[in-house]
Amino acid sequence: MERQEQGTDRGKKIELLAPAGNREAFYGAVHAGADAVYMGGERFGARAYADNFSREDLIECIRYGHLYGCKSYLTVNTLMKERELAELVEELEPLYQAGLDGVIVQDVGALRVIRQYFHGLELHASTQMTVTGPRGAALLSELGVSRVVPARELSLAELVELREDSGLEVEAFVHGSMCYCYSGACLFSSILGGRSGNRGRCAQPCRLAYETESPGGAIHRKEYYPLSLKDLCALEHLPELVKGGIDSLKIEGRMKRPEYAAGVTAIYRKYLDRCLAHPQRRFQVEKQDMEALSRLYIRSQRQDGYYFRHNGREMVTLDSPSYSGGDEVYLSKLRQRYIDQKKRLGIWMRAIFVCGEPARLEMGMGGCQVQVVGNLVEPAQNRPITEEDLRKQLQKLGETCFVPERLEIHTDGMGFYSLKEVNILRREAVRSLEDRIITDHGLPVSRMGDRPLSRTGDWMAQQEGETAAEKPPTGSIRVHISTESQLLYMAEAFGTGSSNGSAWQDSPKIDRLYVESRLLLADHAPAGDGRRETEKPDKEKTRRALERLREAGIALWAALPYVLRSRDRQIMEQSLELYHRGRIQGFLVRNLEEYGWLRQEEGICLQLDHTVYVWNSQAAAFWRERGCGLTCPLELNGREWDELLKTLRTQMGEAGRPADYGLPEKLVYGRIPMMVTANCIARTAGKCLKDQGCQRSEGALTDRYRTRFPVEICCDVCMNVIYNSVPLSLHKELARCHDIYPRLSFTTENGRETGQILEFFAGCAAGKTGSPPYGDYTTGHERRGVL
Repeated sequence: MERQEQGTDRGKKIELLAPAGNREAFYGAVHAGADAVYMGGERFGARAYADNFSREDLIECIRYGHLYGCKSYLTVNTLMKERELAELVEELEPLYQAGLDGVIVQDVGALRVIRQYFHGLELHASTQMTVTGPRGAALLSELGVSRVVPARELSLAELVELREDSGLEVEAFVHGSMCYCYSGACLFSSILGGRSGNRGRCAQPCRLAYETESPGGAIHRKEYYPLSLKDLCALEHLPELVKGGIDSLKIEGRMKRPEYAAGVTAIYRKYLDRCLAHPQRRFQVEKQDMEALSRLYIRSQRQDGYYFRHNGREMVTLDSPSYSGGDEVYLSKLRQRYIDQKKRLGIWMRAIFVCGEPARLEMGMGGCQVQVVGNLVEPAQNRPITEEDLRKQLQKLGETCFVPERLEIHTDGMGFYSLKEVNILRREAVRSLEDRIITDHGLPVSRMGDRPLSRTGDWMAQQEGETAAEKPPTGSIRVHISTESQLLYMAEAFGTGSSNGSAWQDSPKIDRLYVESRLLLADHAPAGDGRRETEKPDKEKTRRALERLREAGIALWAALPYVLRSRDRQIMEQSLELYHRGRIQGFLVRNLEEYGWLRQEEGICLQLDHTVYVWNSQAAAFWRERGCGLTCPLELNGREWDELLKTLRTQMGEAGRPADYGLPEKLVYGRIPMMVTANCIARTAGKCLKDQGCQRSEGALTDRYRTRFPVEICCDVCMNVIYNSVPLSLHKELARCHDIYPRLSFTTENGRETGQILEFFAGCAAGKTGSPPYGDYTTGHERRGVL
């Protein structure tokens, strides 16, 4: 299939990127016209339950794809534990030497290691990194990243801005399954069942039935599927994506059958070529092609994603999350056309066997040709080698990608040349021609002469010589609050003129108070903004509460949103203004884009939340070098975190004695945010609260076991946060928190409950025992961890 060479405004070809879960899917995608294929090895990929590829399969597929001008990318899009970094180098080395074109990576530590070891290997930031803007993307370029796969939730306008402002390539999904949560931010499957999406083992709880509850307790509908998105199909928007300069159009589906990979690739190839060849013509997708896509494993209906909308009820498969299946007759035709037989390249051959001269064999395809020279053709003692003998041996190309269209043989009929040597000559010529074709495509034949630039264990050696741990002040805790009632309680208990906190037998020392930015911005916003009083903070009360806490010497830090989009820039601008006025002392950073905003401020104090993942020493080093405090990720168990702490102490010692804010934190109480979503349960139920002037509200999901999950409806940033049904509580582990700051996070609690829990944890810190005031709780992954 011919491929158009027109490209983006950078003069680069627009890439059609197809999925492959096994060798058959790889061949099908290549034969159907993919410019690149992404696939996973037996480890480190975000599709642990796909067939995946052995090392030998990968090496063979890399070379096969290169013969047809098709690149190969390996998915390394999971978070990595410390011991796995060395294993990653061993896994990549033979693939790098075989000519692997790029890797798609989630873990910052893995990016550092791959860049250190494998120069020339393209680094692509996975959608699992939740890149939502140009500042986060630009940060990744410092790690050698040349391409980002942004969050699927971004609009086309945001993708264009990201690409133009960061200077990086953009790879965008155009077809396939859609996650409800921002990729990389989902802990639903992990917390409930131990199967982590960040390790490629998601159990897809978003495809189950739930009952939704809106603010005020109204039940909208029982037993439907409010978290199950329809499959994406952006085929009709190809002209807009091409005009926007998207560098790579990505098809999802490594878990699907080879026929899916081939069929979807063929249709997108057809229309991408049409769009590029005739950009001025009216673009229209033929009805039979849309119907063909519907016969390839579509969830009941299609939708065109977030490119031109932020969310909507029309995106959700409300009645059934299951696939409609495939048309077996159509699938059989696809298999016969693209999968069952290798694609053959027609070549010409010219052989010269003259007695007394070296044997020569020439092969070529188009303007690409090679020549190999063999041994001397000896005088025949008995029977000379004939033209028929040579033709028979030279045409044996069955296991190769070539088919002889023309074969010329020149022989004087007097020489002898063994058939074994003829076969060797043919194989050498085939290999040489393959290498030449691959080189002409601008792709690597191999990197067999390249060795890793440093050896595994180099960073391991840095862990020796552990230094003494910096200790937080005795009894110190850090607290995060998210509602006005919690803020008012904290001011009453710990602000100037307070009495409650001092009346406690074991009063906690609040080292730092993280306040959600929307509450802090009451210091900035005008008194009246037209919002309903019942759904917004009372600004005068909020201002006074914040002032009382400042006067009491409590450091206020802004807790920024879980996701930051381009339209949220005012939050960052106003928060920075508060910082410059001395109204806040630092920031709790929850994503890459926020750090990208703040990193230009000299001497600014930044604490990463658990949503900025630090699973290994390389990721820790990356952030410590940038002056950020760290927070224990919620999917490492206690032992794994303790081992990582030893490494962090070594890093602290090497960098000199750190400021207190550089000490790690660990969440010891709070509801875990299990999903952060652009779609909204209230809007899906038919009621947009933002349109009614709401800033923040609470809803809920109830599953088939009648378990209720609170949902924070954040209308100010148009986002939902789905929390676990019970809080995380590590009160029994508090005595082990010697060299970290424990943090308590309050989400759905009212002021009274906030006080009770603070008092309980103050007692635990003082060595007291007792039952928590909140009944049921979970210890999360503190003991079990994730595979």
